[in-house]
Amino acid sequence: QIQLVESGGGSVQTGGSLRLTCRTTGYMYSNNCLAWFRQSPGKEREGVAAVYTGGDVTYYADSVKGRFTISPDNDKNAVYLQMNSLKPEDTAMYYCATSKNIASILCALMEVPDFGNWGQGTQVTVSS
Repeated sequence: QIQLVESGGGSVQTGGSLRLTCRTTGYMYSNNCLAWFRQSPGKEREGVAAVYTGGDVTYYADSVKGRFTISPDNDKNAVYLQMNSLKPEDTAMYYCATSKNIASILCALMEVPDFGNWGQGTQVTVSS
């Protein structure tokens, strides 16, 4: 059974940075998609960034391109989300998720139903 544990959330001011960590256990590194999602009150959960571990190809939502970077660490069974130039609209609960051996195109789309394993989330708050 795959378990995911997120950490690294917190409160920062606009323009600040945070690095989120997702540690996985029982996870097979090949042919899978690791992703970060976020959800703020009253809004649907949305995909932020994903990495297709078959080729280490990365995907990003338009709203975070150029500011966020997702990176896997195979040795530590972890995936990181470096978030720079944070904005108040980035405020949300951030979740780590893994797929069930989906194709790269589905990894890129970051649709919630395609991800079968989720962490409990870590809160990110950006103040203006």
